[in-house]
Formats: sequence, structure tokens, C-alpha cells
Amino acid sequence: MHKINKESFFRHNLFDIKTQVKKPVYFCNMIEDKNTSKTAISELGEFGLIDHLTKNFKITQETTIKSIGDDAAVMNFKNREVLLSTDLLIEGIHFDLSYMPLKHLGYKAVIVNLSDIYAMNAIASQITVSIAVSNRFPLEALEALYSGIETASKLYNVDVVGGDTTSSRTGLLISVTAMGSEKKEKITYRSGAQANDLLVVSGDLGAAYLGLQILEREKQVYQVNPNNQPDLDQYSYLIERQLKPEARKDIVTLLSDLDVKPTSMIDISDGLSSEVIHLCKQSKVGVDLYEDKIPLDPQVISTCEEFKLDSTTIALSGGEDYELLMTISQDDYLKIKGNPNLTVIGYMTEESSGMHLVTRADTKIPLTAQGWNAINDQT
Repeated sequence: MHKINKESFFRHNLFDIKTQVKKPVYFCNMIEDKNTSKTAISELGEFGLIDHLTKNFKITQETTIKSIGDDAAVMNFKNREVLLSTDLLIEGIHFDLSYMPLKHLGYKAVIVNLSDIYAMNAIASQITVSIAVSNRFPLEALEALYSGIETASKLYNVDVVGGDTTSSRTGLLISVTAMGSEKKEKITYRSGAQANDLLVVSGDLGAAYLGLQILEREKQVYQVNPNNQPDLDQYSYLIERQLKPEARKDIVTLLSDLDVKPTSMIDISDGLSSEVIHLCKQSKVGVDLYEDKIPLDPQVISTCEEFKLDSTTIALSGGEDYELLMTISQDDYLKIKGNPNLTVIGYMTEESSGMHLVTRADTKIPLTAQGWNAINDQT
């Protein structure tokens, strides 16, 4: 089971979950508080701002020839395939700064992009970071954002090689592009699954969505009573999975060490059912996904009981877990058998057999990608 404990959390120089979420509007206060010393971004200018925010970024990758400071970054990947992925995060749509600290946001923006590279069975080596920011953000707020970016880049050993800054009238936008490389024969696509392959997932599922629900609940409580100070210790893992997810670079390394090349792979950003369906459609196969094999953390189970939610629905439709979902040949089963990082949750069938969830009652029901609508229908 993949967890980041509190000691690791502090070691990565990020905020303590317990103390941060007790005051959900901490960062809004930092941005808006008239009594707080703030430095206007206009005092630095665009190039001065870039120099200031990126001064601590160090180059560690041999594939990086030239990074920040010229018109373009220069990289040399030699005889390897180059992978590229990008995501755009928009305030009010993808994140809420009333409970998402800027340092966590910077970290998460990097992680969600690195996860896409790892989902191709490759290792990321460079990123670019672009932001659009309104004048309500002082320099100190952007320093916090870039501190999270720096922490993620160090932990995952990627170089920050460029990006852009511009103004925004609506809030904060952040776009990260991740790059990596791998030998052609090692790259794994969504389209390679075969009938009789095993369906395997890393880690556990559903925690990130529940963490979001807890944060939203506490935001509403805070709006009614700002003096309320909830004790969220019992939800620490769930909140951490939402605010500070981790990309599964370790799984790519593990598979290589075990001499296992997945036949297909995808990361779980939109929910298990959605990603399984992507693999099936791209590979032109069916699937039997077993409900009782889906890995769930005890906090997920207990919190689902508290919220009167079905844990299977949460795992299938919640999203933002950033675990790796893959198919492997049955010939490789003994190589992963008993490994605590990997769980076999089903097997692939002929396309004509369709896509099914096999319930605990041994009943087959069609697998659908309902997303959060399925969860909201229960509430």
C-alpha cells in the first residue's frame, strides 16, 4: 500500500496536513490580508519575476543541454523515444485556494503531469511551468507555489527547463508540460491489451475523492462558523491523497526490476471504471473486473460508512488517485504474485464478451464510466 507518512511529509518541506486544514482559508488570508507584508509582482517585471522564482532550480539530467535563460530549452535524448504530456489547472475549476495551499498546488501540478509519463512505462526528466496570475497574488504567494514545484522536481529528479508567466483577470492558471524518454521497445500504450491478460492496479483507490469531500464539508462549516476548529486526524490519509498525491515512478522501476513489461497501461485520474474502459476500447477487448479485488484503504471503508456512500462506487468513479492501471500477460503473474504494491483485479476477455463488473454476489453488471454523477446520485 502506497502511503506518505507524516515524517516523509515534513521531510519534503511541505505543510503538516493536520495544522493546515484546521484553517481552510489560510492562503486566501495570506493573499488578501491587508496587514500582511506583500510585494507586488510589478516591482520585479516579467524577467525579474522568472529569475526570482527559478533561481533555486538545479539541472541534474544529462539530457538537459540548456534550460531556463534562453529563447528555448535544448535537450538531447540520443536514440530514445521522446514523450510529452501537458495539463492546464484553472482556479475555481480544478482547485480551490480556500483549502488548497499554494505550495501543495505547485507540487500537485507537477505530479499529475509526471504520472502521465510514468503511465507510458517511461521516466520523466524535464518539465516546463507556465502561469497566468491576477494582481491579487503578491510575490510571496508565487514563492509558495514555486516552492512546491521545486520540491516535486527534486523528489522526482526532473529539471525545470522553461515556461512562461502572464497576467490573468480571473485568478490563477498553471500549466505544466512533462517530458521524458525511453527505449522504443519499453514504451507501453493503452492499445496493447490482449484477451486473457490480467488487469492489475497499483496502490489503493478512492481516497483522493473522499479527501475532497471532507475538505468541501469543512469549507462549508467554516463559512458558517469561522471559529470552528475540527479535528481531522482520522482523515489524514484521505486529505493527503487529495492535497499531495504522489506519482508512481516507483512502479515503473519495480516493473523493470521484475522484468515485467505491461501490455497496456494508463494512470487513474478520472476513476477506475473510466480508465478500464479506455484500455478496453483502445485495445479492442472486454473485461471482467472483480468488485471484491478492488484495493481499498481502511480509511476509505470507514469514511464511506460515515458518509453513507458505497465504497465500490467511490473507487470506480472518484478519480485523482494517480495510481497505475495496467494489463500483464499471465506468464508474468508469478513475478508480481504477493507484491504489496500490485493487485490483480480482473482479466481481459474477448471484445464480444463486453465490459463487466463482477459483484461480490457473483453477478455481472455492465461497466460504465459514470464519473462523479454516480457518486452524487447517492447523496
